[in-house]
Amino acid sequence: MWFILALFGRTFRILFLVALILGVLVFVAYTMQLDDEVRSQFEGKRWELPARVFARPLDMYEGQQLYADHLEQEMKLLGYREIVEPTQTGQYRRKGDQFMINTRGFQFAGDKEPARSIKVKISGGKIASLGFSDGKAPLNLMRLEPVLIGNFYPRKNEDRVLIKQSEVSPLLIRGLLAVEDKKFYEHQGVNPMAIGRAVIANLKAGYTVQGGSTLTQQLVKNFYLTNERSWERKMKEAMMAFLLELHYDKREILEAYLNEIHLGQDGDRAIHGFGLASQFYFNRQVGELKIEQMALLIALAKGAGYYDPRRFPERALARRNLVLQVMQQEGVISPQELAEASQRPLGVEDKKPSGASPFPAYLDMVRSQLQRDYKEEDIRGAGLMIFTSMDPITQLTAETILQKRVAQLERSQGIKKGKLNGALIISNVQGGEVVALVGSRDVRYAGYNRALTAQRQIGSLVKPAIYLAAFEKKNKYNLGTRISDGPVTVKIDKRKYWQPGNYDHRHMGYITVLKALTLSRNTPAVRIGVDVGLDNVINMLHALGINKKIPEYPSILLGALEMSPMDVQQMYQTIAAGGSYSPLKAIRSVMNLQGKVLTRYPLTVQQVASPEAVDLLHYGMHRITVDGTAKELSRVLPSWKKVAGKTGTTNDKKDSWFAGFSGQHVATVWVGRDDNKPTNMTGGTGALRVWADLFRVLPTKPLNAGGSSRLVWVDIDPTSGLRANPACGSAVPTPFIRGSQPQKTHFCAPVAPPVEEGAAVPVPAAAPKPAAGNSNWLDNLMQ
Repeated sequence: MWFILALFGRTFRILFLVALILGVLVFVAYTMQLDDEVRSQFEGKRWELPARVFARPLDMYEGQQLYADHLEQEMKLLGYREIVEPTQTGQYRRKGDQFMINTRGFQFAGDKEPARSIKVKISGGKIASLGFSDGKAPLNLMRLEPVLIGNFYPRKNEDRVLIKQSEVSPLLIRGLLAVEDKKFYEHQGVNPMAIGRAVIANLKAGYTVQGGSTLTQQLVKNFYLTNERSWERKMKEAMMAFLLELHYDKREILEAYLNEIHLGQDGDRAIHGFGLASQFYFNRQVGELKIEQMALLIALAKGAGYYDPRRFPERALARRNLVLQVMQQEGVISPQELAEASQRPLGVEDKKPSGASPFPAYLDMVRSQLQRDYKEEDIRGAGLMIFTSMDPITQLTAETILQKRVAQLERSQGIKKGKLNGALIISNVQGGEVVALVGSRDVRYAGYNRALTAQRQIGSLVKPAIYLAAFEKKNKYNLGTRISDGPVTVKIDKRKYWQPGNYDHRHMGYITVLKALTLSRNTPAVRIGVDVGLDNVINMLHALGINKKIPEYPSILLGALEMSPMDVQQMYQTIAAGGSYSPLKAIRSVMNLQGKVLTRYPLTVQQVASPEAVDLLHYGMHRITVDGTAKELSRVLPSWKKVAGKTGTTNDKKDSWFAGFSGQHVATVWVGRDDNKPTNMTGGTGALRVWADLFRVLPTKPLNAGGSSRLVWVDIDPTSGLRANPACGSAVPTPFIRGSQPQKTHFCAPVAPPVEEGAAVPVPAAAPKPAAGNSNWLDNLMQ
C-alpha cells in the first residue's frame, strides 16, 4: 500500500513540477508579450494626433499697415486677456492706439519666435513705433503667433494638444501627485500599501469608495486597456505598469500621463490631456493657469463626466475645493493661497470652444491642397502643423459683409428669406495666396461650398480674356480702335446662325474698344472674339488659369460657360498680377511635431500674357469702375482707392457676378439662388454691392492704372481713333502700347463762320470711314 502511495506521490510531484515549469514558461512568454506591447506602443507613435491648421502670423514692424482695432481683435482671437498691468504671457493693455503686449512665442516652420514683452504705437492705420516694453531697445520685426483656425481629427475623434513637462507649472505637477499618487517617485508602478488600504476601505463600505491605482496604472489603463472591471484586467494592468516603469523614467511616464488623461467631452470629440483641457475650459495656455484652475483640471481626472463644470458646477466646485485642501495639506500651496483660491468661482468659459472649425469653407481649400501631397491617414493622425495664408481679420470682415449685404439684397428684391446666397474669395495680387474664402452666407456651416464647387455661367466676366487676346495683336487692336456696336450674325454651320444682341437692345454705331469694354457691349466683344479666333480666346482662358475643357462655341464669347468662383478668381488673379500665372494656394508650409518642415509651397510664376497688353486691359477695367457698368464704385470708394473690375450677368438674371482688384487684393463675388431661379439683379446691382462694401473697409493699396512705363498717352479723336485735331472738338486721353500709338491725325472740316442771312449753307464733309481692317473681318463666319 505504501508503495502505491509513494508511486502516486512521486508522479504527483513530477506532474506538479512539469505544470510549474509550464506555468513559468507561459508566464514568461505572456510577460514578454506584454513587454513587447508596452515598449512598441510607448516608443512608437503614441497617439493619433489631429492636424492643426493655422492662419498667417501677424508680422509687426514700423510702417506696417495695421489698425488698432484689428490688432486687438486678433489678440482676442488668440485668447489674450486685457488687464491693467500685464505680467504673464497672453496678456495685454490698451490705451487708445498704444498697446503693451506679453506675447507667448511660437515654433514656426523653420524658426522660433520667442516670447516678448513689447510696446506698440499705432497712428493713421500704421505701426508708428515698435519696441520692447522696458524701452531699452527698438524692435525691427516680430510676429504674433498665428490663430488656430481648424483641425483635421483622427477617426477616433480624440483631440489633444501635446505639451512637455517644462511647459507645465510645477504647482500643477505637485498638486496632481498629491491627489492622485503621493508615492509616485518611490514605487515601481504598483503601490501595494495603497492597494491594501483601498481593499480594506471598500470591504468596510460594501462597495468601491477608494482606488489603489498608481498614476502609472491609470496611464496603462487609458493607454493600453479598456474600462473592463475584472481581476484579470487589474492583474494585467499591474504587470504592464511594472514593465513600463522598468523601461522608462518617471519624467517620461508623467509627461505621457499629462497628455493622455481624459478630461472632458465635446459632443463626439474627446478632450485628452491638460494642454487641450486648459484651452477647452479656460481659453488659456496650460502655462497661464491660476491655482484654482489647476485644481479644477486635477479634480476632473477623478471623473470628467461626473464633475463636468459646465453641467454640474456645484459638484465640480466641491471637488475642486477638496483638491485645494489636499494641496495645502501636502504643502503644495499655503493656507492663505487655499483661502483665496477656494473663494474664487470656477472661472470656466460659458461657451465651450468648438472643435469644429469656425472657417469650414477655407478649410475645404486647405484639405484639397493637402490631398495632393499627403495620405488621408497622415492628414488625420500624424499631428501635422499646417501654416496657411488666411488673414483672420479679413476673413471675418468678408463673412460679415457677405451675410449683411445678401440679406439686404434679398429683402430689396422680394426674394423669400434664405433663398439668396453668395460666395466670396480674396487673394493677394502678388503670390496668389488666398487670404479669405466665404462659401455661403451660412459661414459656419460645413456643407456645400459654393466658392469651390458651384458651377455657374459667368456672363460678361469672360470679356477681359477676349480683349486681352486682342491686345496681344498690338498692331491691330488698342483701346482707340473703332469697332461696330451694330447687329452681328455669326455663322455656326451651313444652316445655323447666331445673332446675339446688346443688353439694352440698342446700337451705338462705331465706338472705341475702350468704350465697348467700359460699357460691356456685347456685339463688339463678339466681333473681336471671332476676328481674333475662338481658339485664341480659349487658349487665353487656359493661360489665365482655367484648366477645364471649354467648348469651341461662339456663345462662350458672351460667357455661356460655367465656372466656379474659384475658377473666376484664378483668371482675374492672373490678370491682376500683370499676366503672371501663379496657382491660387492656401498653404504656405507643413511641419511635423518635431519642428521639421515637410513641405514648402513656394511662389511659382509663369508669364502667360504680355505685360503691356495687360497694362491696357488694366486701364480699360479701371474705367469700368469710373464711368462704366461698375461706376457705382467711384461713388462708394475713396478717390485714392483706385480699382479695376468687371460685372457679370447671365441670362434671365440668374447669376450676379463682380470680379476685380486693387494694387494689393483680388476679389470675386457671386450672388445667386441655389435653385437657379432668377434674382432680378445684374452684376452691378447685386454682386458689385458686396464687393463695394468689402473694398470700402479693406486696407489695400490703389491700382496704378495706366501709369506703366510701357504705355504712352495720346489724345485721340473718339470718332476716328486717330490723333486728335485741336480744331475738331473734344479729345480723349488714351494709353497705347509704346510704338503702337496712332501716327495720323484726324482730319475734319474747319468750323464754318457764321452764315449771313440768305447765304448758302456749305455741304458738310463726309464722315470719316472706320480705320482699315476694322470692318470686313467676318468673311464666311459672320454676315
